[in-house]
Amino acid sequence: MSSGDVDGIVLSLPIADRMRAMVFYREVFGFEALGEPAEDGVPEPLRFEIGERTRLMLIPSGGFGWVLGEGREVAPAKSHEVLLSLTVGAHSAVDDVIGRARRAGGEIVAEPQQQPWGYTGVCADLDGHLWQVIVAAAATSS
Repeated sequence: MSSGDVDGIVLSLPIADRMRAMVFYREVFGFEALGEPAEDGVPEPLRFEIGERTRLMLIPSGGFGWVLGEGREVAPAKSHEVLLSLTVGAHSAVDDVIGRARRAGGEIVAEPQQQPWGYTGVCADLDGHLWQVIVAAAATSS
């Protein structure tokens, strides 16, 4: 399969509360939910377009387990198998996103600071999913 055969990528994460998750992702990252609101005011499914061919889907934990099928449990909260990264254009944007995450109730895992790979900070959303916000270090040729 080549990348030309792929229509898009959907990253799916388990969540505890649809409304809280929707508000967090809107306030912190500026993501707008796709679709018409359901009875609870949140589109079903709860999805965000985060790139030209990339979407983020937030699924209640019970539904996430159903999607995975029998024999595979949803990982416990604060158990991570993935680090999601959001690349931004300036140090101030890293600081802004991390500040918004703090105000929205997210956990700040690593305060913004310069690292060898770029200026970065790490926060966890309300369900413990880790997000690295980064201005990548300029590529240098040797």
